[in-house]
Amino acid sequence: MTSNATSHLMRMFEEQHSLEDYQGGVPRWCTGCGDNAILTAVQRLCRDEDLRPEKTVFVSGIGCSSRFPHYMKTYGFHGVHGRALPIAQGIKLARPDLHVFVNTGDGDCCSIGAAHWIHAIRYNMNMTLMLHDNNIYGLTKKQASPTSPIGTKSNTTPRGSYLDAMNPLTVTLGVQNASFVAQAVDWIPDMLYDIISAAFHHKGFSFVRIIQRCPEFMPKAFDPWLNDPQRSLLLTHDDGVRPSPAIAKLYRNQEQHDPADIDRAREIASDAETIPVGILYRNPSIPCYEDIRLAGARRGPGMMRAGLEAEFDKFTIWPDGQQPAA
Repeated sequence: MTSNATSHLMRMFEEQHSLEDYQGGVPRWCTGCGDNAILTAVQRLCRDEDLRPEKTVFVSGIGCSSRFPHYMKTYGFHGVHGRALPIAQGIKLARPDLHVFVNTGDGDCCSIGAAHWIHAIRYNMNMTLMLHDNNIYGLTKKQASPTSPIGTKSNTTPRGSYLDAMNPLTVTLGVQNASFVAQAVDWIPDMLYDIISAAFHHKGFSFVRIIQRCPEFMPKAFDPWLNDPQRSLLLTHDDGVRPSPAIAKLYRNQEQHDPADIDRAREIASDAETIPVGILYRNPSIPCYEDIRLAGARRGPGMMRAGLEAEFDKFTIWPDGQQPAA
């Protein structure tokens, strides 16, 4: 006895997914790399939200972080250096029904991809960007990145970098139409998960900077914050995230911060002595570009067929000089 196609489709739609359903290739990141923690948090999110793999897309550029799509058993696009965001925006415009995630690094996003990053904030398309920030170019073996602290000795700055590090939080908070800005760290996995989850549920461009350790080229970069939990500032609020009792007991430096307060968010982001962890700013009222442009509404099968036929007609040799009917 066979069942019809509709019952098969309904069964696929209602199927519950396990963690293994999202696990792609075996990660090749270094032991102790913070990217592993980010991957685990994202796979947990996909399982808990029961995201259909065929309706989920991960887009990346170039770098250690940008190997992310290879390790997710979903759709993925491994783009070129700095160009993850325009690719993701194109996907969202063509298929607004898809869940779109972007994984990028501090070099990929804040250097060669900086212009795309700025305009992605303006466009406020409904996707989640995770900036894996380890303060160094890792894949190309230790060159200074825009977020490298002043004095960082690298292959491109053997005498130490001369410029103060760029702060991705203050930059994002300073751009028109910023709608969701948060920061997480790889060594507090529970809050890392909660922050990514909040970003996913926000309708708009969710920017999450994730400070992640590079044990190979920046092994001691974040030791001051690891060794002294009081140098991290947990941002808690009913409209934000709340740490578990165990996390709250260890990280006692906390602030009840309203994510609607952009002025206070900018002050918190500007403090170089502490690492804020939580949601700095959220404004759900900003419209998404794909909604303004009615993305997908005019991209039905008929339109796509008509477009293809129009292109084919340009190269068709018609008999006796005849032309197709208008």
